[in-house]
Amino acid sequence: MAQEFVETKLRVDRVTIFLKPLCPYCVTAKEILSKYTFKAGHLEFFDITGRRDMSSLQDYFLEITGARTVPRVFIGEEYVGGCSEVAELDESGKLEGMLQSIGALQ
Repeated sequence: MAQEFVETKLRVDRVTIFLKPLCPYCVTAKEILSKYTFKAGHLEFFDITGRRDMSSLQDYFLEITGARTVPRVFIGEEYVGGCSEVAELDESGKLEGMLQSIGALQ
């Protein structure tokens, strides 16, 4: 069920973030991404807090990304990391190119 939930949220032309709104790392990742101007519907946040399957989701994240923690950030259908990785991509200038390559930016 967790796998199905995650896979149905990923799109080749969208940035998808699974998060917990009160997590400081999630807040930082959202702030980094908010610097960019996305086309409508090309940036989606999914709050996993309080979901009955939250533990299963985090177990699935561990299986596919190597970590249970959030945020888990996908650009297109590719996992790119959590907060630290997104920050590094932004600082290096690579994040904008990745977002442009999937057609997510205006």
